[in-house]
Formats: sequence, C-alpha cells, structure tokens
Amino acid sequence: MEGRKRIVGWGVLALWVIVMALAAPFAGKLGDVQKDRAVDYLPASADSTQVAKITEQMPGGDSTDLVLVYHRDGGLTAADRATAAREVAEVAAGHRLSSVPQPVPSQDGTTLLYPVSSTEPGTDEVARDAFVHDVREKVSGEVGGPGALATDASEVYGSLDGPLLYTTVAVVAVLLIVIYRSPFLWLVPLVVAGVADFLSMAVTYALHQGFDISVSGQSTGVMTILVFGAGTDYALLLVSRYREELRRVPRPYDAMVAALRGCGPAVLASSGTVALGMLCLLAADMNSSRGMGPTAAVGVLCALVAMLTLLPALLVVLGRRVFWPLIPAYGSEPKAARRSLFAAMGSSAGRRPLPVLLAGAAALAALSLGVLNLPGNLKQEDSFSSTPESVTAMKTLAAAYPQLGTQPITVIATDAAAGGVLERARDTEGVARVERGRSGGGWSEISVVAAHAPQSAGETATIRELRAVLGDGVYVGGPSAEQLDMADTSADDRRIVVPLVLVVVLIVLVVLLRSLVAPLILVAAVVAVWGAALGIGGLVFEGLFGFEGTDTGLALLSFVFLVALGVDYGIFLMHRMREECLNGLEPGPAALSALRTTGGVIASAGLVLAATFAVLVNMPMVQLAELGFVIAVGVLLDTFLVRTYLVTSASVLLGRKVWWPGPLAKKPSSAARSEAERLPVGV
Repeated sequence: MEGRKRIVGWGVLALWVIVMALAAPFAGKLGDVQKDRAVDYLPASADSTQVAKITEQMPGGDSTDLVLVYHRDGGLTAADRATAAREVAEVAAGHRLSSVPQPVPSQDGTTLLYPVSSTEPGTDEVARDAFVHDVREKVSGEVGGPGALATDASEVYGSLDGPLLYTTVAVVAVLLIVIYRSPFLWLVPLVVAGVADFLSMAVTYALHQGFDISVSGQSTGVMTILVFGAGTDYALLLVSRYREELRRVPRPYDAMVAALRGCGPAVLASSGTVALGMLCLLAADMNSSRGMGPTAAVGVLCALVAMLTLLPALLVVLGRRVFWPLIPAYGSEPKAARRSLFAAMGSSAGRRPLPVLLAGAAALAALSLGVLNLPGNLKQEDSFSSTPESVTAMKTLAAAYPQLGTQPITVIATDAAAGGVLERARDTEGVARVERGRSGGGWSEISVVAAHAPQSAGETATIRELRAVLGDGVYVGGPSAEQLDMADTSADDRRIVVPLVLVVVLIVLVVLLRSLVAPLILVAAVVAVWGAALGIGGLVFEGLFGFEGTDTGLALLSFVFLVALGVDYGIFLMHRMREECLNGLEPGPAALSALRTTGGVIASAGLVLAATFAVLVNMPMVQLAELGFVIAVGVLLDTFLVRTYLVTSASVLLGRKVWWPGPLAKKPSSAARSEAERLPVGV
C-alpha cells in the first residue's frame, strides 16, 4: 500500500515534467510580446491613445522624435556650431527624416537644439532603439526627446528580468533557511516557486495570444514577485501543517493528505480572493492597469496549483528526511516552546481590548496623514532612479529654453478640418508655433509647440485649452498629453475599481465566514493599512529616496494588492477563529487561540511577502520602487499590527456579535457542534 502511494507522488512529478515540457515553447516567447511603448500603458479611450494609434497608420508609420542638444556653459563657439551642423547633416544623410533639422539657438547662446523626426523605425521597438543608438554614435551632443526616453525606458525594463528574478530568489532562499533551519527543506518550495513562475509565463503568453491582454515589463515583474511571495506563503502554511501531521501519522503520504485537508480550504479561499481582487483591474481604463489584472491573477493561481500538487508530491517522495536535522518523528512531541511573541501580544489585546483598538486605529490614522505630503505626479523624465542621457538632455533644455516647449504636442484632425484646426491652434493661448505635418488615411498631423516647458502647469493648461477649442473629432496627444491622460484616467479608475474590489472581497468573505460583521472588520482593517502605508510613502519618497513625483497609478495598484493580500492573511486567522468558536470557545478566547496557533506561520509568510515586494525598491524604475515600498510596508503593518492587535481586540470587544447574523452569533448549539465536527482543521 505504501509503495502504491509513493507511485502516486512519482506520477504527479511525471505529470509536472510533461506540463513543463509543453509550457517551455510558450514561456520563452513571453519576452517577444512584452511591450513598453507609451500606447501600451495609455488609457484605452484617451485622446493621446487615439493619436498614437492614428500616427502608426500614417505613411511611414509612427514617428520617432528626438532632440539633439549641443551645450557649452560659457557659450557655444563657432567651432561648436560647425561641428553640430556637420553631425546633424551626417544623421540626415544616414536616415530617412521627416524634414531637414533646423537649429534653434537659446537666447543666452549656450545651447543649440535640433528637432529630429523619422518614420524609419515605425512601430518596431528594436528598429527604434537601433535608430536612437546610431544617432547617439554620430553626434557629440546629448540626444533627448520622446524617442530617446522610450529607448532608455525599454532598456531599463529589458534589464529587469534577470536581476529581479535573482534577487527575489536570493531573498526568499535566505528567509526560508532561517525559518526552516534545515539545509535541504528550503530548496523544495523555492524550486516549486521557480516552476510556478515558468508556468505563469507560458499561461500569460497564451492569454496574450488568445485575448490580446497587454503585457509590459511592469506587469511581468510584479507577476514574478507574486509567484514567489504568495507561493512561498502557501508553502509555509502547508509545510507547517505537514510537520504537525508527521508527528501523529506514521506514513508521509497520509500525513500530507491530512495536511491538505486541514489547510487546503483556507489556502484555496485566500488565493481565490486574491485572484478575484486582481481581476477587478479589468474594469480599469488604463491599459497598464488592465493588463496587470489577469497577469497578476495568473501568477497567484499558478503558484497555488504548484504548491498544492507539485510541492506535496516532492515532500512525500523525499519523506521525513527532508526536515533534517529537525526530523518530526512519529509519536514525538514538539519541544516545549517558550511563550510565543504572538501569545504575549494577543494577551495584551485580550486584557485591554478597547485601549489597544483605539491606539492602533489612531496610529494608522496618523500615518495616513502622510498622504498629504506625497510629491506631485511623476514626470516622464523623473521615472528613472538613475539619470540616462535622455533625461540629462531634457534638463539642459529646460534650463536653456525656459519659455519654450521643447516637446511637440501632436494634434490629429481629418483632412477636411485640418485647415480650420491649424488656424484655431495658432490663436490658442499658450501656443508658440504650429506646423502641418503628414497626411494619410483621411487624417492630418499638426505639430504644436507650447510656450512653456514640457509637463509644466502652463503646458498642461495649453493642452486642455487646445482640446476645448479644437472640439470633437480632433485629438490632442504627444508625450505631455499622455502623462496628463494617465493622471486623469487613474483618478477615474480609482472611482470605479476601488468600490468594485471592496464589494467583491466583501462578498467572498461573507460567503466564507458566514457573517457580515467579521468581513466588515477585515475590509476596514486592510483599507486602513493601505492608507497608512501610502502615508508612510508620502513621508519618505522625496526626503529619503529622492523621488521627484508619485506614479499616477500607485494609489490604485497598491490598494488592489494590499486589500487582496491583506484579506488573504485575514482569512487564515478568521478561518481558524471560526473553527475554535464552532468547537465551543467564546470569540475572545477563540481569537487568542487562533493567534497563538497561526501567528508564527502568518508572520513568516508576511515577512517573506514583504521582502519579495521590497526587492522592487532597488529596481531602476521609480514606479516599481514606489509600488514595492508601499506594498511591503503595508504587508508588515497588516501582519504585526492589524492581525495581531486590531482584529484580535475588535473580536474580544464584540464577542459573538462578530459572527452576526450567522448562527455563531448565538450560543453554541448541537448544530454548531455538528458543523464543527465536519469542518476541516484550519491553518
């Protein structure tokens, strides 16, 4: 019989080998469909998105716009100007440009800029990057502009995959070694997480091919973090329960079956809640947010499948010896442990629940005030944690041309309306220069130069004025308009997605816990954690990290992740608390008992998840660093403050009302005890 059971384990391993072999061709292609162009992040319905799509269809395709900058602090010499003219001519001779670049000198004589535009690369990112690099090789000045910024951003995102994966694996490995205190055991969940990450890449590629979901460097990076973070959390819960069962069950296979029955329902419910929360991002209008929803959900679900199938099979095949040197022998008792930290913390919440609840709530509220200190919207040139050449060029231009827009605003109108649009644009306040460009497919392109620096308040006002004056059927886009549309759409998405996430999560919790009060407590707690974590970000982003702005999507994405992941841990705790109540304990003692039994493993899981998201803080993109910081801080607050003190003290104060209007709100009955006998043991 035992041999037959081992065959089951080997059979599961063989099945996974087949799955990996089938997934390999698709996983390897994910990088080919990953796009980090502006249009891949822009709002689906925005003016700037329509401009980007229409210009791609014009003769020559999408244009790559550069600005060649020649600067000398003491003033440009005649030799400098001659060199600039010769190099620009060399660029024009080697590439198909939209027009002959003309020099624009600064008033102080220190700077000379040449606008360069080419449709030669089209929409091909590889061709665009090659064009930018070739121009940089030909000129001695700085190369900036939207095309150069896009190339620098593409290179940064392209360099993320390796360092992000290696750093995440290293962080998780160190934490698992510390937690398990075994030279072998830590490697098993780490390998399984790696397999899950590989599978998630294949599934994401298939979803892109089948449903055309947007795949970006940001979404795939977050997916990797989720696979290792959430997957390791599930592994910690399963291995902890499996270790317990090995002490009371003689055979590893039977111990694993018991462990899966015990913690499987809670893990399934929590991962399902996280996936549903992530899928709420499909309601967002922002392409980057909408694409991240299914990508993140795929990561969580692949981690779940691997941890509930491949991990058990490996552990069963390896047997008890994988726990060496702390092998849990059959019939043994765990060493008597000193009173745990979580028992002490829970007891303090149990003795003085009201002061603890009020103090914790006040602390979260105070931290949330830091939101008022968040820097303004992140500008495109400030999105790099280092300073690439394109950003240096933009800063040089901003200083030398304070009253001139150096980044064109692109207006698209029908051929029939183009003449009138051209005249109205010239008469619009804040416009310095207007030129008619390409035509094709019934559309005409008009280039507008504002009398203000890019992404300044003056240029923003000019863009809004153009949209108001030019009317319907005319689209106003370009890099600055794209940033404006992202900010406006992020605000709209928050008004739609935030309530949707709250409703979805609340419904799942009500069904799972068969109560209304307990789910409301959990949801209120995670919302408070989100506010506090974002507030801490407001206190440190500019002063400590030197970030010049806040990503427009930070509030929404951090909300979805923290609510979904925070409720994840709440499910583990409340599920165990409900089980204790069904076994006859009052909610106060049940909460303390649940905290004692689950606190250690939840704390370990929280530390792992926070550490994996903290990896993003070291990435060279400010958007990822801000998102990683807020989520990591939020997970730590949720693990060590909210779950331990606030949820416990609220449960003690409310007593059986915490389960209202379910049957547990009343005294235990024979029906409740019968249900308790049928209920699987919790985490």
